[in-house]
Amino acid sequence: MRYYENELKALKKSGRLRSREVASDSLLDFASNDYLGLSHNQELHKTTCQELDKLHHHSSKASMLVNGYHQIHKDFEEALCKANGFEDGVILGSGFSANIALVESLARKGDILFMDEKYHASGVLATKLEHVEVRFFKHNDMSELKELFTQFPHAKRTIVAVEGIYSMDGDLVDREVFEICQKEDALLIVDEAHSSGIVGDKLMGVFDLYNIEIKPNHIKMGTLGKAYGGFGAYILASSHIIEYLINRAKPIIYATSLSLYDTLLGHNSLRFILANSEILKSEIKLRQKIVKDVLNIRVDGLIVPIVIDDNRKVIEIKEQLQSEGFAIGGIRQPTVERAILRVIARLGQSSDELGELCQKIDNFR
Repeated sequence: MRYYENELKALKKSGRLRSREVASDSLLDFASNDYLGLSHNQELHKTTCQELDKLHHHSSKASMLVNGYHQIHKDFEEALCKANGFEDGVILGSGFSANIALVESLARKGDILFMDEKYHASGVLATKLEHVEVRFFKHNDMSELKELFTQFPHAKRTIVAVEGIYSMDGDLVDREVFEICQKEDALLIVDEAHSSGIVGDKLMGVFDLYNIEIKPNHIKMGTLGKAYGGFGAYILASSHIIEYLINRAKPIIYATSLSLYDTLLGHNSLRFILANSEILKSEIKLRQKIVKDVLNIRVDGLIVPIVIDDNRKVIEIKEQLQSEGFAIGGIRQPTVERAILRVIARLGQSSDELGELCQKIDNFR
């Protein structure tokens, strides 16, 4: 019995049917979020494995609140806090879980959450919980955000959720959001999944880029599965907020703690990024220039969205480029308002290869 046959037919008819494809190492990778190419860095992998071999066990074994909190978890949390200027932190299994944890636990009855309409699907999913009252504001529209504060003056607490660099549009959050939240005494969640490791003087993200003095209302979420070349996530905030999350956030309390390998790899990747920030920044700027010169698209990070506005054509172009040796993303509605080619100008591929890909894409426009 095919219980969802009609739904699958509807998705196929609209050009929105998804499927898994085994990634091929023979393709030039301009599709993944491995921004700095660290997943290919064998020295990071070897160093991590050598450190793991010295441990008494290779698994985290349990929730960090049972006996799954290892010294390597603590060491990495402290290193992240030092690099980013935050008071305390906690690591989790994924960015998706981290967003669920933040929204589910911080937004209590009587609170109001203001969320950018293009916030990640994980955060949006958490707003569906019965106790969460949310209002979405137009993407990066600070005027509308300020207006929302006037509409809800009696909220117990106000929380604002934005992304550092937005995952599909690739644009930076407006710096004014920090000033607004400070003035309104609102908690500010910044999802730095796509900005950590990409922007800022030390490549730590938008707090670093905008030279923001860390305040008690600031909360930063970052992932290890993108620029850091591994898997997992972290939340940085005041000690008060981290203590609260450890006691209330279900993805922290009830999930097995992050694997020891991914924790060690994340720590080694952090060290690598900090030690090589100038070289990495130079390579990022080079790729941004290529995209601007060939496609006339200015990008704030390494996400290059090319609007095609046709679900089927996006897949046709993606498949054509794949046949020519290039892997890129084809993102369709409803994930985005208008179908796009999503190219990641990652450092894992050469600048010459990026230039060749951009020339090919330009021919489709």
